[in-house]
Amino acid sequence: MSPEQQLAQLTAGTAKVLSEKELLEKLRLGRPLRIKLGVDPTAPDIHLGHTVALEKLRQFQLLGHQAVLLIGDFTATIGDPSGRSATRPPLTRDEVLVNAATYTDQAFKILDKSKTEIVYNGDWFRKMTYEEILKLNSRVTLQQMLQREDFRTRLDAGQEIRLHELQYPIMQGWDSVEIRADVEIGGTDQLFNILVGRDLQKEEGQPQQVVMVMPLLEGLDGVRKMSKSYGNYVGVSDAPQEMFGKLMSVSDELMDRYYLLLLGEARDPSGHPMDAKKSLAEKLTSRYHGEEAGPAARADWDTRFSKKDLAAAELPEISLADLPAELTVLSLSAFAFQTAFGVEKSNGELKKQFITTGSVQLNGEKLTDPNSAISPAAGDVLKLSKKHAVRLV
Repeated sequence: MSPEQQLAQLTAGTAKVLSEKELLEKLRLGRPLRIKLGVDPTAPDIHLGHTVALEKLRQFQLLGHQAVLLIGDFTATIGDPSGRSATRPPLTRDEVLVNAATYTDQAFKILDKSKTEIVYNGDWFRKMTYEEILKLNSRVTLQQMLQREDFRTRLDAGQEIRLHELQYPIMQGWDSVEIRADVEIGGTDQLFNILVGRDLQKEEGQPQQVVMVMPLLEGLDGVRKMSKSYGNYVGVSDAPQEMFGKLMSVSDELMDRYYLLLLGEARDPSGHPMDAKKSLAEKLTSRYHGEEAGPAARADWDTRFSKKDLAAAELPEISLADLPAELTVLSLSAFAFQTAFGVEKSNGELKKQFITTGSVQLNGEKLTDPNSAISPAAGDVLKLSKKHAVRLV
Protein backbone atom coordinates (compact mmCIF):
# COMPACT_ATOMS: atom_id res chain seq x y z
CA MET A 1 0.00 0.00 0.00
CA SER A 2 1.05 3.57 -0.57
CA PRO A 3 1.51 5.75 2.54
CA GLU A 4 -1.76 7.51 1.70
CA GLN A 5 -3.62 4.18 1.46
CA GLN A 6 -2.10 3.02 4.75
CA LEU A 7 -3.16 6.27 6.41
CA ALA A 8 -6.77 5.81 5.31
CA GLN A 9 -6.88 2.27 6.66
CA LEU A 10 -5.08 2.99 9.90
CA THR A 11 -7.14 6.02 10.89
CA ALA A 12 -10.48 4.27 10.25
CA GLY A 13 -12.36 3.69 13.50
CA THR A 14 -10.06 5.88 15.62
CA ALA A 15 -11.36 8.49 18.04
CA LYS A 16 -8.46 10.91 17.56
CA VAL A 17 -5.10 10.99 15.78
CA LEU A 18 -2.50 13.66 16.62
CA SER A 19 -1.83 14.17 13.93
CA GLU A 20 -2.72 12.54 10.62
CA LYS A 21 -0.16 14.79 8.93
CA GLU A 22 2.59 13.55 11.25
CA LEU A 23 1.54 9.94 10.72
CA LEU A 24 1.65 10.35 6.95
CA GLU A 25 5.14 11.83 7.21
CA LYS A 26 6.28 8.84 9.26
CA LEU A 27 4.68 6.39 6.82
CA ARG A 28 6.62 8.06 4.01
CA LEU A 29 9.94 7.30 5.75
CA GLY A 30 9.93 3.91 4.06
CA ARG A 31 10.87 1.97 7.21
CA PRO A 32 8.85 -0.12 9.65
CA LEU A 33 7.45 2.15 12.36
CA ARG A 34 7.59 1.15 16.01
CA ILE A 35 4.00 0.97 17.26
CA LYS A 36 3.58 0.91 21.02
CA LEU A 37 0.65 -0.54 22.92
CA GLY A 38 1.07 -0.65 26.69
CA VAL A 39 -1.01 -3.00 28.81
CA ASP A 40 -1.18 -3.36 32.58
CA PRO A 41 -2.20 -6.96 33.32
CA THR A 42 -4.25 -6.15 36.42
CA ALA A 43 -6.53 -9.13 35.66
CA PRO A 44 -5.82 -12.52 34.04
CA ASP A 45 -8.47 -12.32 31.33
CA ILE A 46 -9.28 -9.81 28.64
CA HIS A 47 -12.62 -8.99 27.03
CA LEU A 48 -13.54 -7.63 23.62
CA GLY A 49 -13.24 -4.06 24.89
CA HIS A 50 -9.50 -4.68 25.36
CA THR A 51 -9.17 -6.03 21.82
CA VAL A 52 -10.07 -2.73 20.11
CA ALA A 53 -6.51 -1.42 20.56
CA LEU A 54 -5.04 -4.87 19.81
CA GLU A 55 -6.94 -4.98 16.51
CA LYS A 56 -5.47 -1.60 15.53
CA LEU A 57 -2.00 -2.83 16.45
CA ARG A 58 -2.63 -5.87 14.26
CA GLN A 59 -3.47 -3.58 11.34
CA PHE A 60 -0.10 -1.90 11.67
CA GLN A 61 1.55 -5.31 11.93
CA LEU A 62 -0.11 -6.56 8.74
CA LEU A 63 1.22 -3.48 6.92
CA GLY A 64 4.77 -4.42 7.87
CA HIS A 65 5.28 -2.24 10.93
CA GLN A 66 6.84 -3.36 14.22
CA ALA A 67 4.34 -4.10 16.98
CA VAL A 68 5.75 -3.41 20.44
CA LEU A 69 3.59 -4.86 23.22
CA LEU A 70 4.70 -3.23 26.45
CA ILE A 71 3.80 -5.18 29.58
CA GLY A 72 3.51 -2.83 32.53
CA ASP A 73 4.89 -5.21 35.13
CA PHE A 74 6.05 -2.16 37.10
CA THR A 75 3.20 0.28 36.42
CA ALA A 76 0.57 -2.39 37.11
CA THR A 77 1.78 -2.57 40.71
CA ILE A 78 0.69 1.07 40.99
CA GLY A 79 -2.47 0.93 38.90
CA ASP A 80 -3.54 3.29 36.14
CA PRO A 81 -5.73 6.05 37.65
CA SER A 82 -7.21 6.95 34.23
CA GLY A 83 -10.97 7.23 34.46
CA ARG A 84 -10.96 6.13 38.08
CA SER A 85 -12.91 7.75 40.87
CA ALA A 86 -10.78 6.06 43.53
CA THR A 87 -7.28 4.69 44.02
CA ARG A 88 -6.76 1.23 42.54
CA PRO A 89 -5.87 -1.54 45.00
CA PRO A 90 -2.16 -2.42 44.67
CA LEU A 91 -0.97 -5.70 43.14
CA THR A 92 2.24 -7.57 43.85
CA ARG A 93 4.70 -8.15 41.01
CA ASP A 94 4.09 -11.91 41.25
CA GLU A 95 0.35 -11.35 40.78
CA VAL A 96 1.04 -9.13 37.78
CA LEU A 97 3.35 -11.69 36.13
CA VAL A 98 0.78 -14.47 36.55
CA ASN A 99 -1.84 -12.23 34.93
CA ALA A 100 0.60 -11.26 32.16
CA ALA A 101 1.06 -14.88 31.10
CA THR A 102 -2.64 -15.46 30.35
CA TYR A 103 -3.12 -11.90 29.08
CA THR A 104 -0.45 -12.30 26.40
CA ASP A 105 -1.71 -15.78 25.44
CA GLN A 106 -5.08 -14.21 24.67
CA ALA A 107 -3.52 -11.19 22.94
CA PHE A 108 -1.72 -13.53 20.54
CA LYS A 109 -5.06 -14.76 19.29
CA ILE A 110 -5.02 -11.39 17.49
CA LEU A 111 -1.35 -10.50 17.06
CA ASP A 112 1.34 -12.45 15.20
CA LYS A 113 3.54 -13.56 18.10
CA SER A 114 6.58 -14.11 15.89
CA LYS A 115 6.43 -10.49 14.73
CA THR A 116 5.67 -8.90 18.10
CA GLU A 117 8.34 -7.40 20.33
CA ILE A 118 7.47 -7.84 24.01
CA VAL A 119 9.07 -5.54 26.56
CA TYR A 120 8.59 -5.08 30.32
CA ASN A 121 8.88 -1.60 31.82
CA GLY A 122 10.23 -3.05 35.04
CA ASP A 123 13.45 -3.64 33.09
CA TRP A 124 14.24 0.08 33.28
CA PHE A 125 12.23 1.38 36.21
CA ARG A 126 13.71 -1.11 38.67
CA LYS A 127 17.21 0.07 37.70
CA MET A 128 16.52 3.76 38.34
CA THR A 129 18.16 5.47 41.27
CA TYR A 130 16.17 7.86 43.42
CA GLU A 131 18.18 10.72 41.93
CA GLU A 132 17.10 9.69 38.42
CA ILE A 133 13.47 9.50 39.54
CA LEU A 134 13.66 13.02 40.97
CA LYS A 135 15.15 14.32 37.72
CA LEU A 136 12.33 12.67 35.76
CA ASN A 137 9.72 14.21 38.07
CA SER A 138 11.26 17.65 37.64
CA ARG A 139 10.19 17.66 34.00
CA VAL A 140 6.49 17.72 34.87
CA THR A 141 4.55 20.23 36.96
CA LEU A 142 1.78 19.59 39.45
CA GLN A 143 -0.39 21.97 37.42
CA GLN A 144 0.04 19.69 34.39
CA MET A 145 -1.01 16.63 36.38
CA LEU A 146 -4.08 18.38 37.77
CA GLN A 147 -5.24 19.18 34.25
CA ARG A 148 -6.32 15.56 34.03
CA GLU A 149 -10.08 15.40 34.34
CA ASP A 150 -10.14 12.40 36.68
CA PHE A 151 -7.63 13.99 39.08
CA ARG A 152 -9.46 17.33 39.00
CA THR A 153 -12.83 15.66 39.59
CA ARG A 154 -11.56 13.74 42.59
CA LEU A 155 -9.86 16.83 44.01
CA ASP A 156 -13.00 18.96 43.64
CA ALA A 157 -15.04 16.22 45.30
CA GLY A 158 -12.69 16.09 48.27
CA GLN A 159 -11.54 12.57 47.40
CA GLU A 160 -7.96 11.58 48.05
CA ILE A 161 -5.31 11.39 45.33
CA ARG A 162 -2.26 9.42 46.36
CA LEU A 163 1.09 10.84 45.26
CA HIS A 164 2.13 7.60 43.58
CA GLU A 165 -0.84 8.00 41.19
CA LEU A 166 0.68 11.24 39.90
CA GLN A 167 3.70 9.20 38.83
CA TYR A 168 1.70 7.04 36.44
CA PRO A 169 1.47 9.42 33.43
CA ILE A 170 5.18 10.22 33.82
CA MET A 171 6.12 6.55 33.79
CA GLN A 172 3.90 5.77 30.81
CA GLY A 173 5.49 8.69 28.99
CA TRP A 174 9.00 7.49 29.82
CA ASP A 175 8.14 4.07 28.38
CA SER A 176 7.81 5.77 24.99
CA VAL A 177 11.29 7.23 25.36
CA GLU A 178 12.78 3.86 26.25
CA ILE A 179 11.31 2.03 23.27
CA ARG A 180 11.58 4.98 20.86
CA ALA A 181 7.92 4.71 19.86
CA ASP A 182 6.79 6.23 16.56
CA VAL A 183 3.11 5.75 17.37
CA GLU A 184 1.32 4.96 20.63
CA ILE A 185 -2.13 3.37 20.64
CA GLY A 186 -4.50 3.64 23.60
CA GLY A 187 -8.08 4.27 24.63
CA THR A 188 -9.56 7.76 24.82
CA ASP A 189 -8.87 7.71 28.57
CA GLN A 190 -5.15 7.45 27.75
CA LEU A 191 -4.87 10.72 25.80
CA PHE A 192 -3.23 12.70 28.61
CA ASN A 193 -0.67 9.97 29.34
CA ILE A 194 0.31 9.59 25.68
CA LEU A 195 0.77 13.34 25.33
CA VAL A 196 3.19 13.24 28.28
CA GLY A 197 5.17 10.72 26.23
CA ARG A 198 5.39 13.18 23.35
CA ASP A 199 6.71 15.87 25.67
CA LEU A 200 9.37 13.61 27.18
CA GLN A 201 10.48 12.36 23.77
CA LYS A 202 10.91 15.95 22.60
CA GLU A 203 13.06 16.75 25.66
CA GLU A 204 15.21 13.70 24.89
CA GLY A 205 15.73 14.84 21.30
CA GLN A 206 13.62 12.03 19.84
CA PRO A 207 10.95 12.40 17.13
CA GLN A 208 7.60 12.70 18.88
CA GLN A 209 5.23 9.78 18.73
CA VAL A 210 1.91 10.05 16.96
CA VAL A 211 -1.06 9.81 19.33
CA MET A 212 -3.71 7.32 18.21
CA VAL A 213 -6.59 6.88 20.63
CA MET A 214 -9.37 4.37 20.10
CA PRO A 215 -13.00 4.65 21.25
CA LEU A 216 -14.00 2.82 24.40
CA LEU A 217 -16.25 -0.04 23.34
CA GLU A 218 -19.74 -0.04 24.82
CA GLY A 219 -20.72 -3.25 26.54
CA LEU A 220 -23.70 -5.48 25.81
CA ASP A 221 -26.01 -3.01 27.58
CA GLY A 222 -25.13 -0.40 24.94
CA VAL A 223 -24.63 2.27 27.61
CA ARG A 224 -21.53 1.81 29.76
CA LYS A 225 -18.08 0.81 28.54
CA MET A 226 -17.46 -2.92 28.45
CA SER A 227 -16.29 -4.04 31.88
CA LYS A 228 -16.38 -7.17 34.00
CA SER A 229 -17.49 -5.07 36.95
CA TYR A 230 -20.59 -4.03 34.99
CA GLY A 231 -21.37 -7.57 33.84
CA ASN A 232 -21.75 -6.35 30.23
CA TYR A 233 -18.66 -7.97 28.75
CA VAL A 234 -17.74 -10.72 26.28
CA GLY A 235 -14.58 -12.48 27.43
CA VAL A 236 -11.98 -13.59 24.90
CA SER A 237 -11.80 -16.90 26.79
CA ASP A 238 -15.59 -17.36 26.98
CA ALA A 239 -16.71 -20.72 25.59
CA PRO A 240 -17.74 -20.56 21.90
CA GLN A 241 -21.47 -21.01 22.54
CA GLU A 242 -21.37 -18.49 25.38
CA MET A 243 -19.48 -15.95 23.26
CA PHE A 244 -21.88 -16.39 20.35
CA GLY A 245 -24.93 -16.09 22.60
CA LYS A 246 -23.67 -12.94 24.29
CA LEU A 247 -22.97 -11.29 20.94
CA MET A 248 -26.49 -12.10 19.76
CA SER A 249 -27.75 -9.80 22.53
CA VAL A 250 -26.00 -6.78 20.97
CA SER A 251 -28.51 -4.16 19.81
CA ASP A 252 -28.93 -3.39 16.12
CA GLU A 253 -27.74 0.17 16.83
CA LEU A 254 -24.51 -1.05 18.45
CA MET A 255 -23.80 -3.71 15.84
CA ASP A 256 -22.15 -1.30 13.38
CA ARG A 257 -19.58 -0.21 15.99
CA TYR A 258 -18.78 -3.83 16.81
CA TYR A 259 -18.22 -4.55 13.11
CA LEU A 260 -15.90 -1.56 12.72
CA LEU A 261 -13.97 -1.76 15.99
CA LEU A 262 -13.73 -5.53 16.40
CA LEU A 263 -13.56 -6.75 12.81
CA GLY A 264 -12.26 -3.66 11.02
CA GLU A 265 -15.02 -3.83 8.44
CA ALA A 266 -18.39 -2.30 7.69
CA ARG A 267 -21.67 -4.18 7.97
CA ASP A 268 -23.47 -4.86 4.70
CA PRO A 269 -26.48 -2.50 4.96
CA SER A 270 -28.47 -4.52 2.41
CA GLY A 271 -28.64 -7.61 4.62
CA HIS A 272 -31.19 -8.41 7.32
CA PRO A 273 -30.06 -7.21 10.79
CA MET A 274 -30.49 -10.69 12.29
CA ASP A 275 -28.30 -12.28 9.61
CA ALA A 276 -25.72 -9.52 10.11
CA LYS A 277 -25.69 -10.16 13.86
CA LYS A 278 -25.24 -13.90 13.38
CA SER A 279 -22.39 -13.20 10.96
CA LEU A 280 -20.73 -10.85 13.49
CA ALA A 281 -21.02 -13.44 16.26
CA GLU A 282 -19.78 -16.23 13.99
CA LYS A 283 -16.71 -14.31 12.80
CA LEU A 284 -15.68 -13.24 16.29
CA THR A 285 -16.20 -16.73 17.72
CA SER A 286 -14.04 -18.20 14.94
CA ARG A 287 -11.37 -15.57 15.53
CA TYR A 288 -10.90 -16.56 19.16
CA HIS A 289 -11.71 -20.28 19.05
CA GLY A 290 -10.71 -21.49 15.59
CA GLU A 291 -12.21 -21.58 12.13
CA GLU A 292 -14.77 -24.30 12.88
CA ALA A 293 -15.99 -22.86 16.19
CA GLY A 294 -18.02 -20.01 14.70
CA PRO A 295 -20.18 -22.09 12.34
CA ALA A 296 -20.68 -24.71 15.08
CA ALA A 297 -21.81 -22.09 17.59
CA ARG A 298 -24.14 -20.59 15.02
CA ALA A 299 -25.69 -23.98 14.27
CA ASP A 300 -26.14 -24.60 18.00
CA TRP A 301 -27.77 -21.19 18.45
CA ASP A 302 -30.15 -21.88 15.56
CA THR A 303 -31.05 -25.22 17.15
CA ARG A 304 -31.75 -23.60 20.49
CA PHE A 305 -33.54 -20.44 19.46
CA SER A 306 -34.43 -20.39 15.78
CA LYS A 307 -35.71 -23.97 15.77
CA LYS A 308 -36.72 -23.83 19.46
CA ASP A 309 -35.38 -27.35 20.10
CA LEU A 310 -33.89 -26.64 23.52
CA ALA A 311 -33.99 -30.25 24.72
CA ALA A 312 -31.44 -31.26 22.05
CA ALA A 313 -29.27 -28.17 22.31
CA GLU A 314 -25.92 -27.81 24.05
CA LEU A 315 -26.66 -25.44 26.95
CA PRO A 316 -24.70 -23.98 29.87
CA GLU A 317 -25.24 -26.19 32.90
CA ILE A 318 -26.11 -25.24 36.47
CA SER A 319 -25.77 -27.71 39.31
CA LEU A 320 -28.85 -28.22 41.47
CA ALA A 321 -26.52 -28.38 44.46
CA ASP A 322 -25.40 -24.79 43.85
CA LEU A 323 -28.91 -23.29 43.79
CA PRO A 324 -30.04 -20.90 46.56
CA ALA A 325 -31.74 -22.61 49.53
CA GLU A 326 -35.10 -20.81 49.31
CA LEU A 327 -35.80 -21.00 45.61
CA THR A 328 -38.36 -18.86 43.83
CA VAL A 329 -38.83 -18.07 40.15
CA LEU A 330 -37.20 -14.69 40.82
CA SER A 331 -34.17 -16.00 42.72
CA LEU A 332 -33.63 -18.85 40.23
CA SER A 333 -33.75 -16.46 37.27
CA ALA A 334 -31.26 -14.06 38.89
CA PHE A 335 -28.94 -16.92 39.84
CA ALA A 336 -29.04 -18.44 36.32
CA PHE A 337 -28.31 -15.14 34.57
CA GLN A 338 -25.37 -14.43 36.89
CA THR A 339 -23.89 -17.93 37.05
CA ALA A 340 -24.25 -19.05 33.43
CA PHE A 341 -23.84 -15.74 31.61
CA GLY A 342 -22.14 -13.34 34.03
CA VAL A 343 -25.08 -10.94 33.67
CA GLU A 344 -26.50 -9.15 36.70
CA LYS A 345 -30.22 -8.36 36.51
CA SER A 346 -32.09 -6.33 39.11
CA ASN A 347 -35.23 -7.80 40.65
CA GLY A 348 -37.29 -5.08 39.01
CA GLU A 349 -35.83 -5.77 35.58
CA LEU A 350 -36.35 -9.53 35.95
CA LYS A 351 -39.97 -9.12 36.97
CA LYS A 352 -40.91 -6.53 34.37
CA GLN A 353 -38.96 -7.69 31.32
CA PHE A 354 -38.64 -11.45 31.74
CA ILE A 355 -40.95 -13.12 34.25
CA THR A 356 -44.33 -11.37 33.89
CA THR A 357 -43.90 -11.29 30.10
CA GLY A 358 -43.61 -15.09 29.95
CA SER A 359 -40.00 -15.21 28.80
CA VAL A 360 -38.95 -17.36 31.75
CA GLN A 361 -40.01 -20.96 31.11
CA LEU A 362 -39.24 -24.33 32.69
CA ASN A 363 -39.44 -27.12 30.12
CA GLY A 364 -41.66 -24.88 27.99
CA GLU A 365 -44.03 -23.92 30.83
CA LYS A 366 -44.18 -20.17 31.48
CA LEU A 367 -43.30 -19.04 35.01
CA THR A 368 -45.06 -15.69 35.42
CA ASP A 369 -45.23 -15.41 39.23
CA PRO A 370 -41.85 -14.14 40.48
CA ASN A 371 -42.54 -15.16 44.09
CA SER A 372 -43.72 -18.69 43.32
CA ALA A 373 -41.64 -21.46 44.90
CA ILE A 374 -39.97 -23.81 42.44
CA SER A 375 -38.23 -27.20 42.65
CA PRO A 376 -36.45 -28.00 39.37
CA ALA A 377 -35.10 -31.48 38.67
CA ALA A 378 -31.99 -32.72 36.91
CA GLY A 379 -32.36 -32.43 33.15
CA ASP A 380 -34.85 -29.56 33.28
CA VAL A 381 -34.30 -26.71 30.82
CA LEU A 382 -34.79 -23.18 32.09
CA LYS A 383 -35.34 -20.62 29.35
CA LEU A 384 -34.65 -17.07 30.51
CA SER A 385 -35.06 -15.10 27.30
CA LYS A 386 -34.89 -15.50 23.55
CA LYS A 387 -31.11 -15.70 23.80
CA HIS A 388 -30.44 -17.29 27.19
CA ALA A 389 -31.26 -20.80 28.42
CA VAL A 390 -29.61 -23.26 30.83
CA ARG A 391 -29.83 -26.93 31.74
CA LEU A 392 -30.07 -28.01 35.38
CA VAL A 393 -27.92 -30.99 36.34
